[in-house]
Amino acid sequence: MPKLTEGIYFIPGRDEMIPDAHTYIIGYPSSKDLSLIDPGLISRGRYKIDSIKEMGITFEDIKRVIMSHTHFDHLSGIFQIKEEIPWAELWVHEAEASPLEQGDERTVYGMEMFRKMCEIEYGIKYGAFRMKVHRKLKGGDVLKIGGMCWEVLHIPGHSLGSIGLHCPSEKVLIPGDVIYADYAIGRFDLFGADGAVLKESLKKLSELDVKILLPGHNRTVMNLPIGYIQKTLAQWEPYLV
Repeated sequence: MPKLTEGIYFIPGRDEMIPDAHTYIIGYPSSKDLSLIDPGLISRGRYKIDSIKEMGITFEDIKRVIMSHTHFDHLSGIFQIKEEIPWAELWVHEAEASPLEQGDERTVYGMEMFRKMCEIEYGIKYGAFRMKVHRKLKGGDVLKIGGMCWEVLHIPGHSLGSIGLHCPSEKVLIPGDVIYADYAIGRFDLFGADGAVLKESLKKLSELDVKILLPGHNRTVMNLPIGYIQKTLAQWEPYLV
């Protein structure tokens, strides 16, 4: 799997009936303090683990799992990941951390029909997503991890606790499902989503200096055109009410 730039490794999602989120590993290997961003889909956990091994990353160096948000296609692979790195802490924005700890699965499935489908398709029992969160993130947090510095941006609208991770020195943005390549944005019709709130989050992102865009799905962009986020917002703004 490719190294996108110094300190950022990429495992592309492999979609099936349900999309599989991309997984990123951030941090300089020499720091022995790496972070895994978004494990992805439950049926792709073994693929993600094998990919980490192929990259030559030492599992003992992965200290935490950070969630861009806790939707099923981003979170459910954590069960296989934790089999390999049971010591890894789970870091989630506070708006979705408390529901996880309380077993409120609305933030995971987004809609009741999808929950029932996943339980049948993957043999998941009700209440499987009650789990301990070791750090509840907030917008404005500065994470000095892996020899790098990442700003936590609270960017709700796709979900209550969506975050972006922004590395100003490298001009990198990991926005989860808030914005993608090709002028696409995340859906805003699920539990906890809100089009008007998503518009404000896109405005916040448009103020950043971003060269590398690493979304949760579809293409990564290594040379983002100037004004890309603003143009994406302009196209979607009439619908974000």
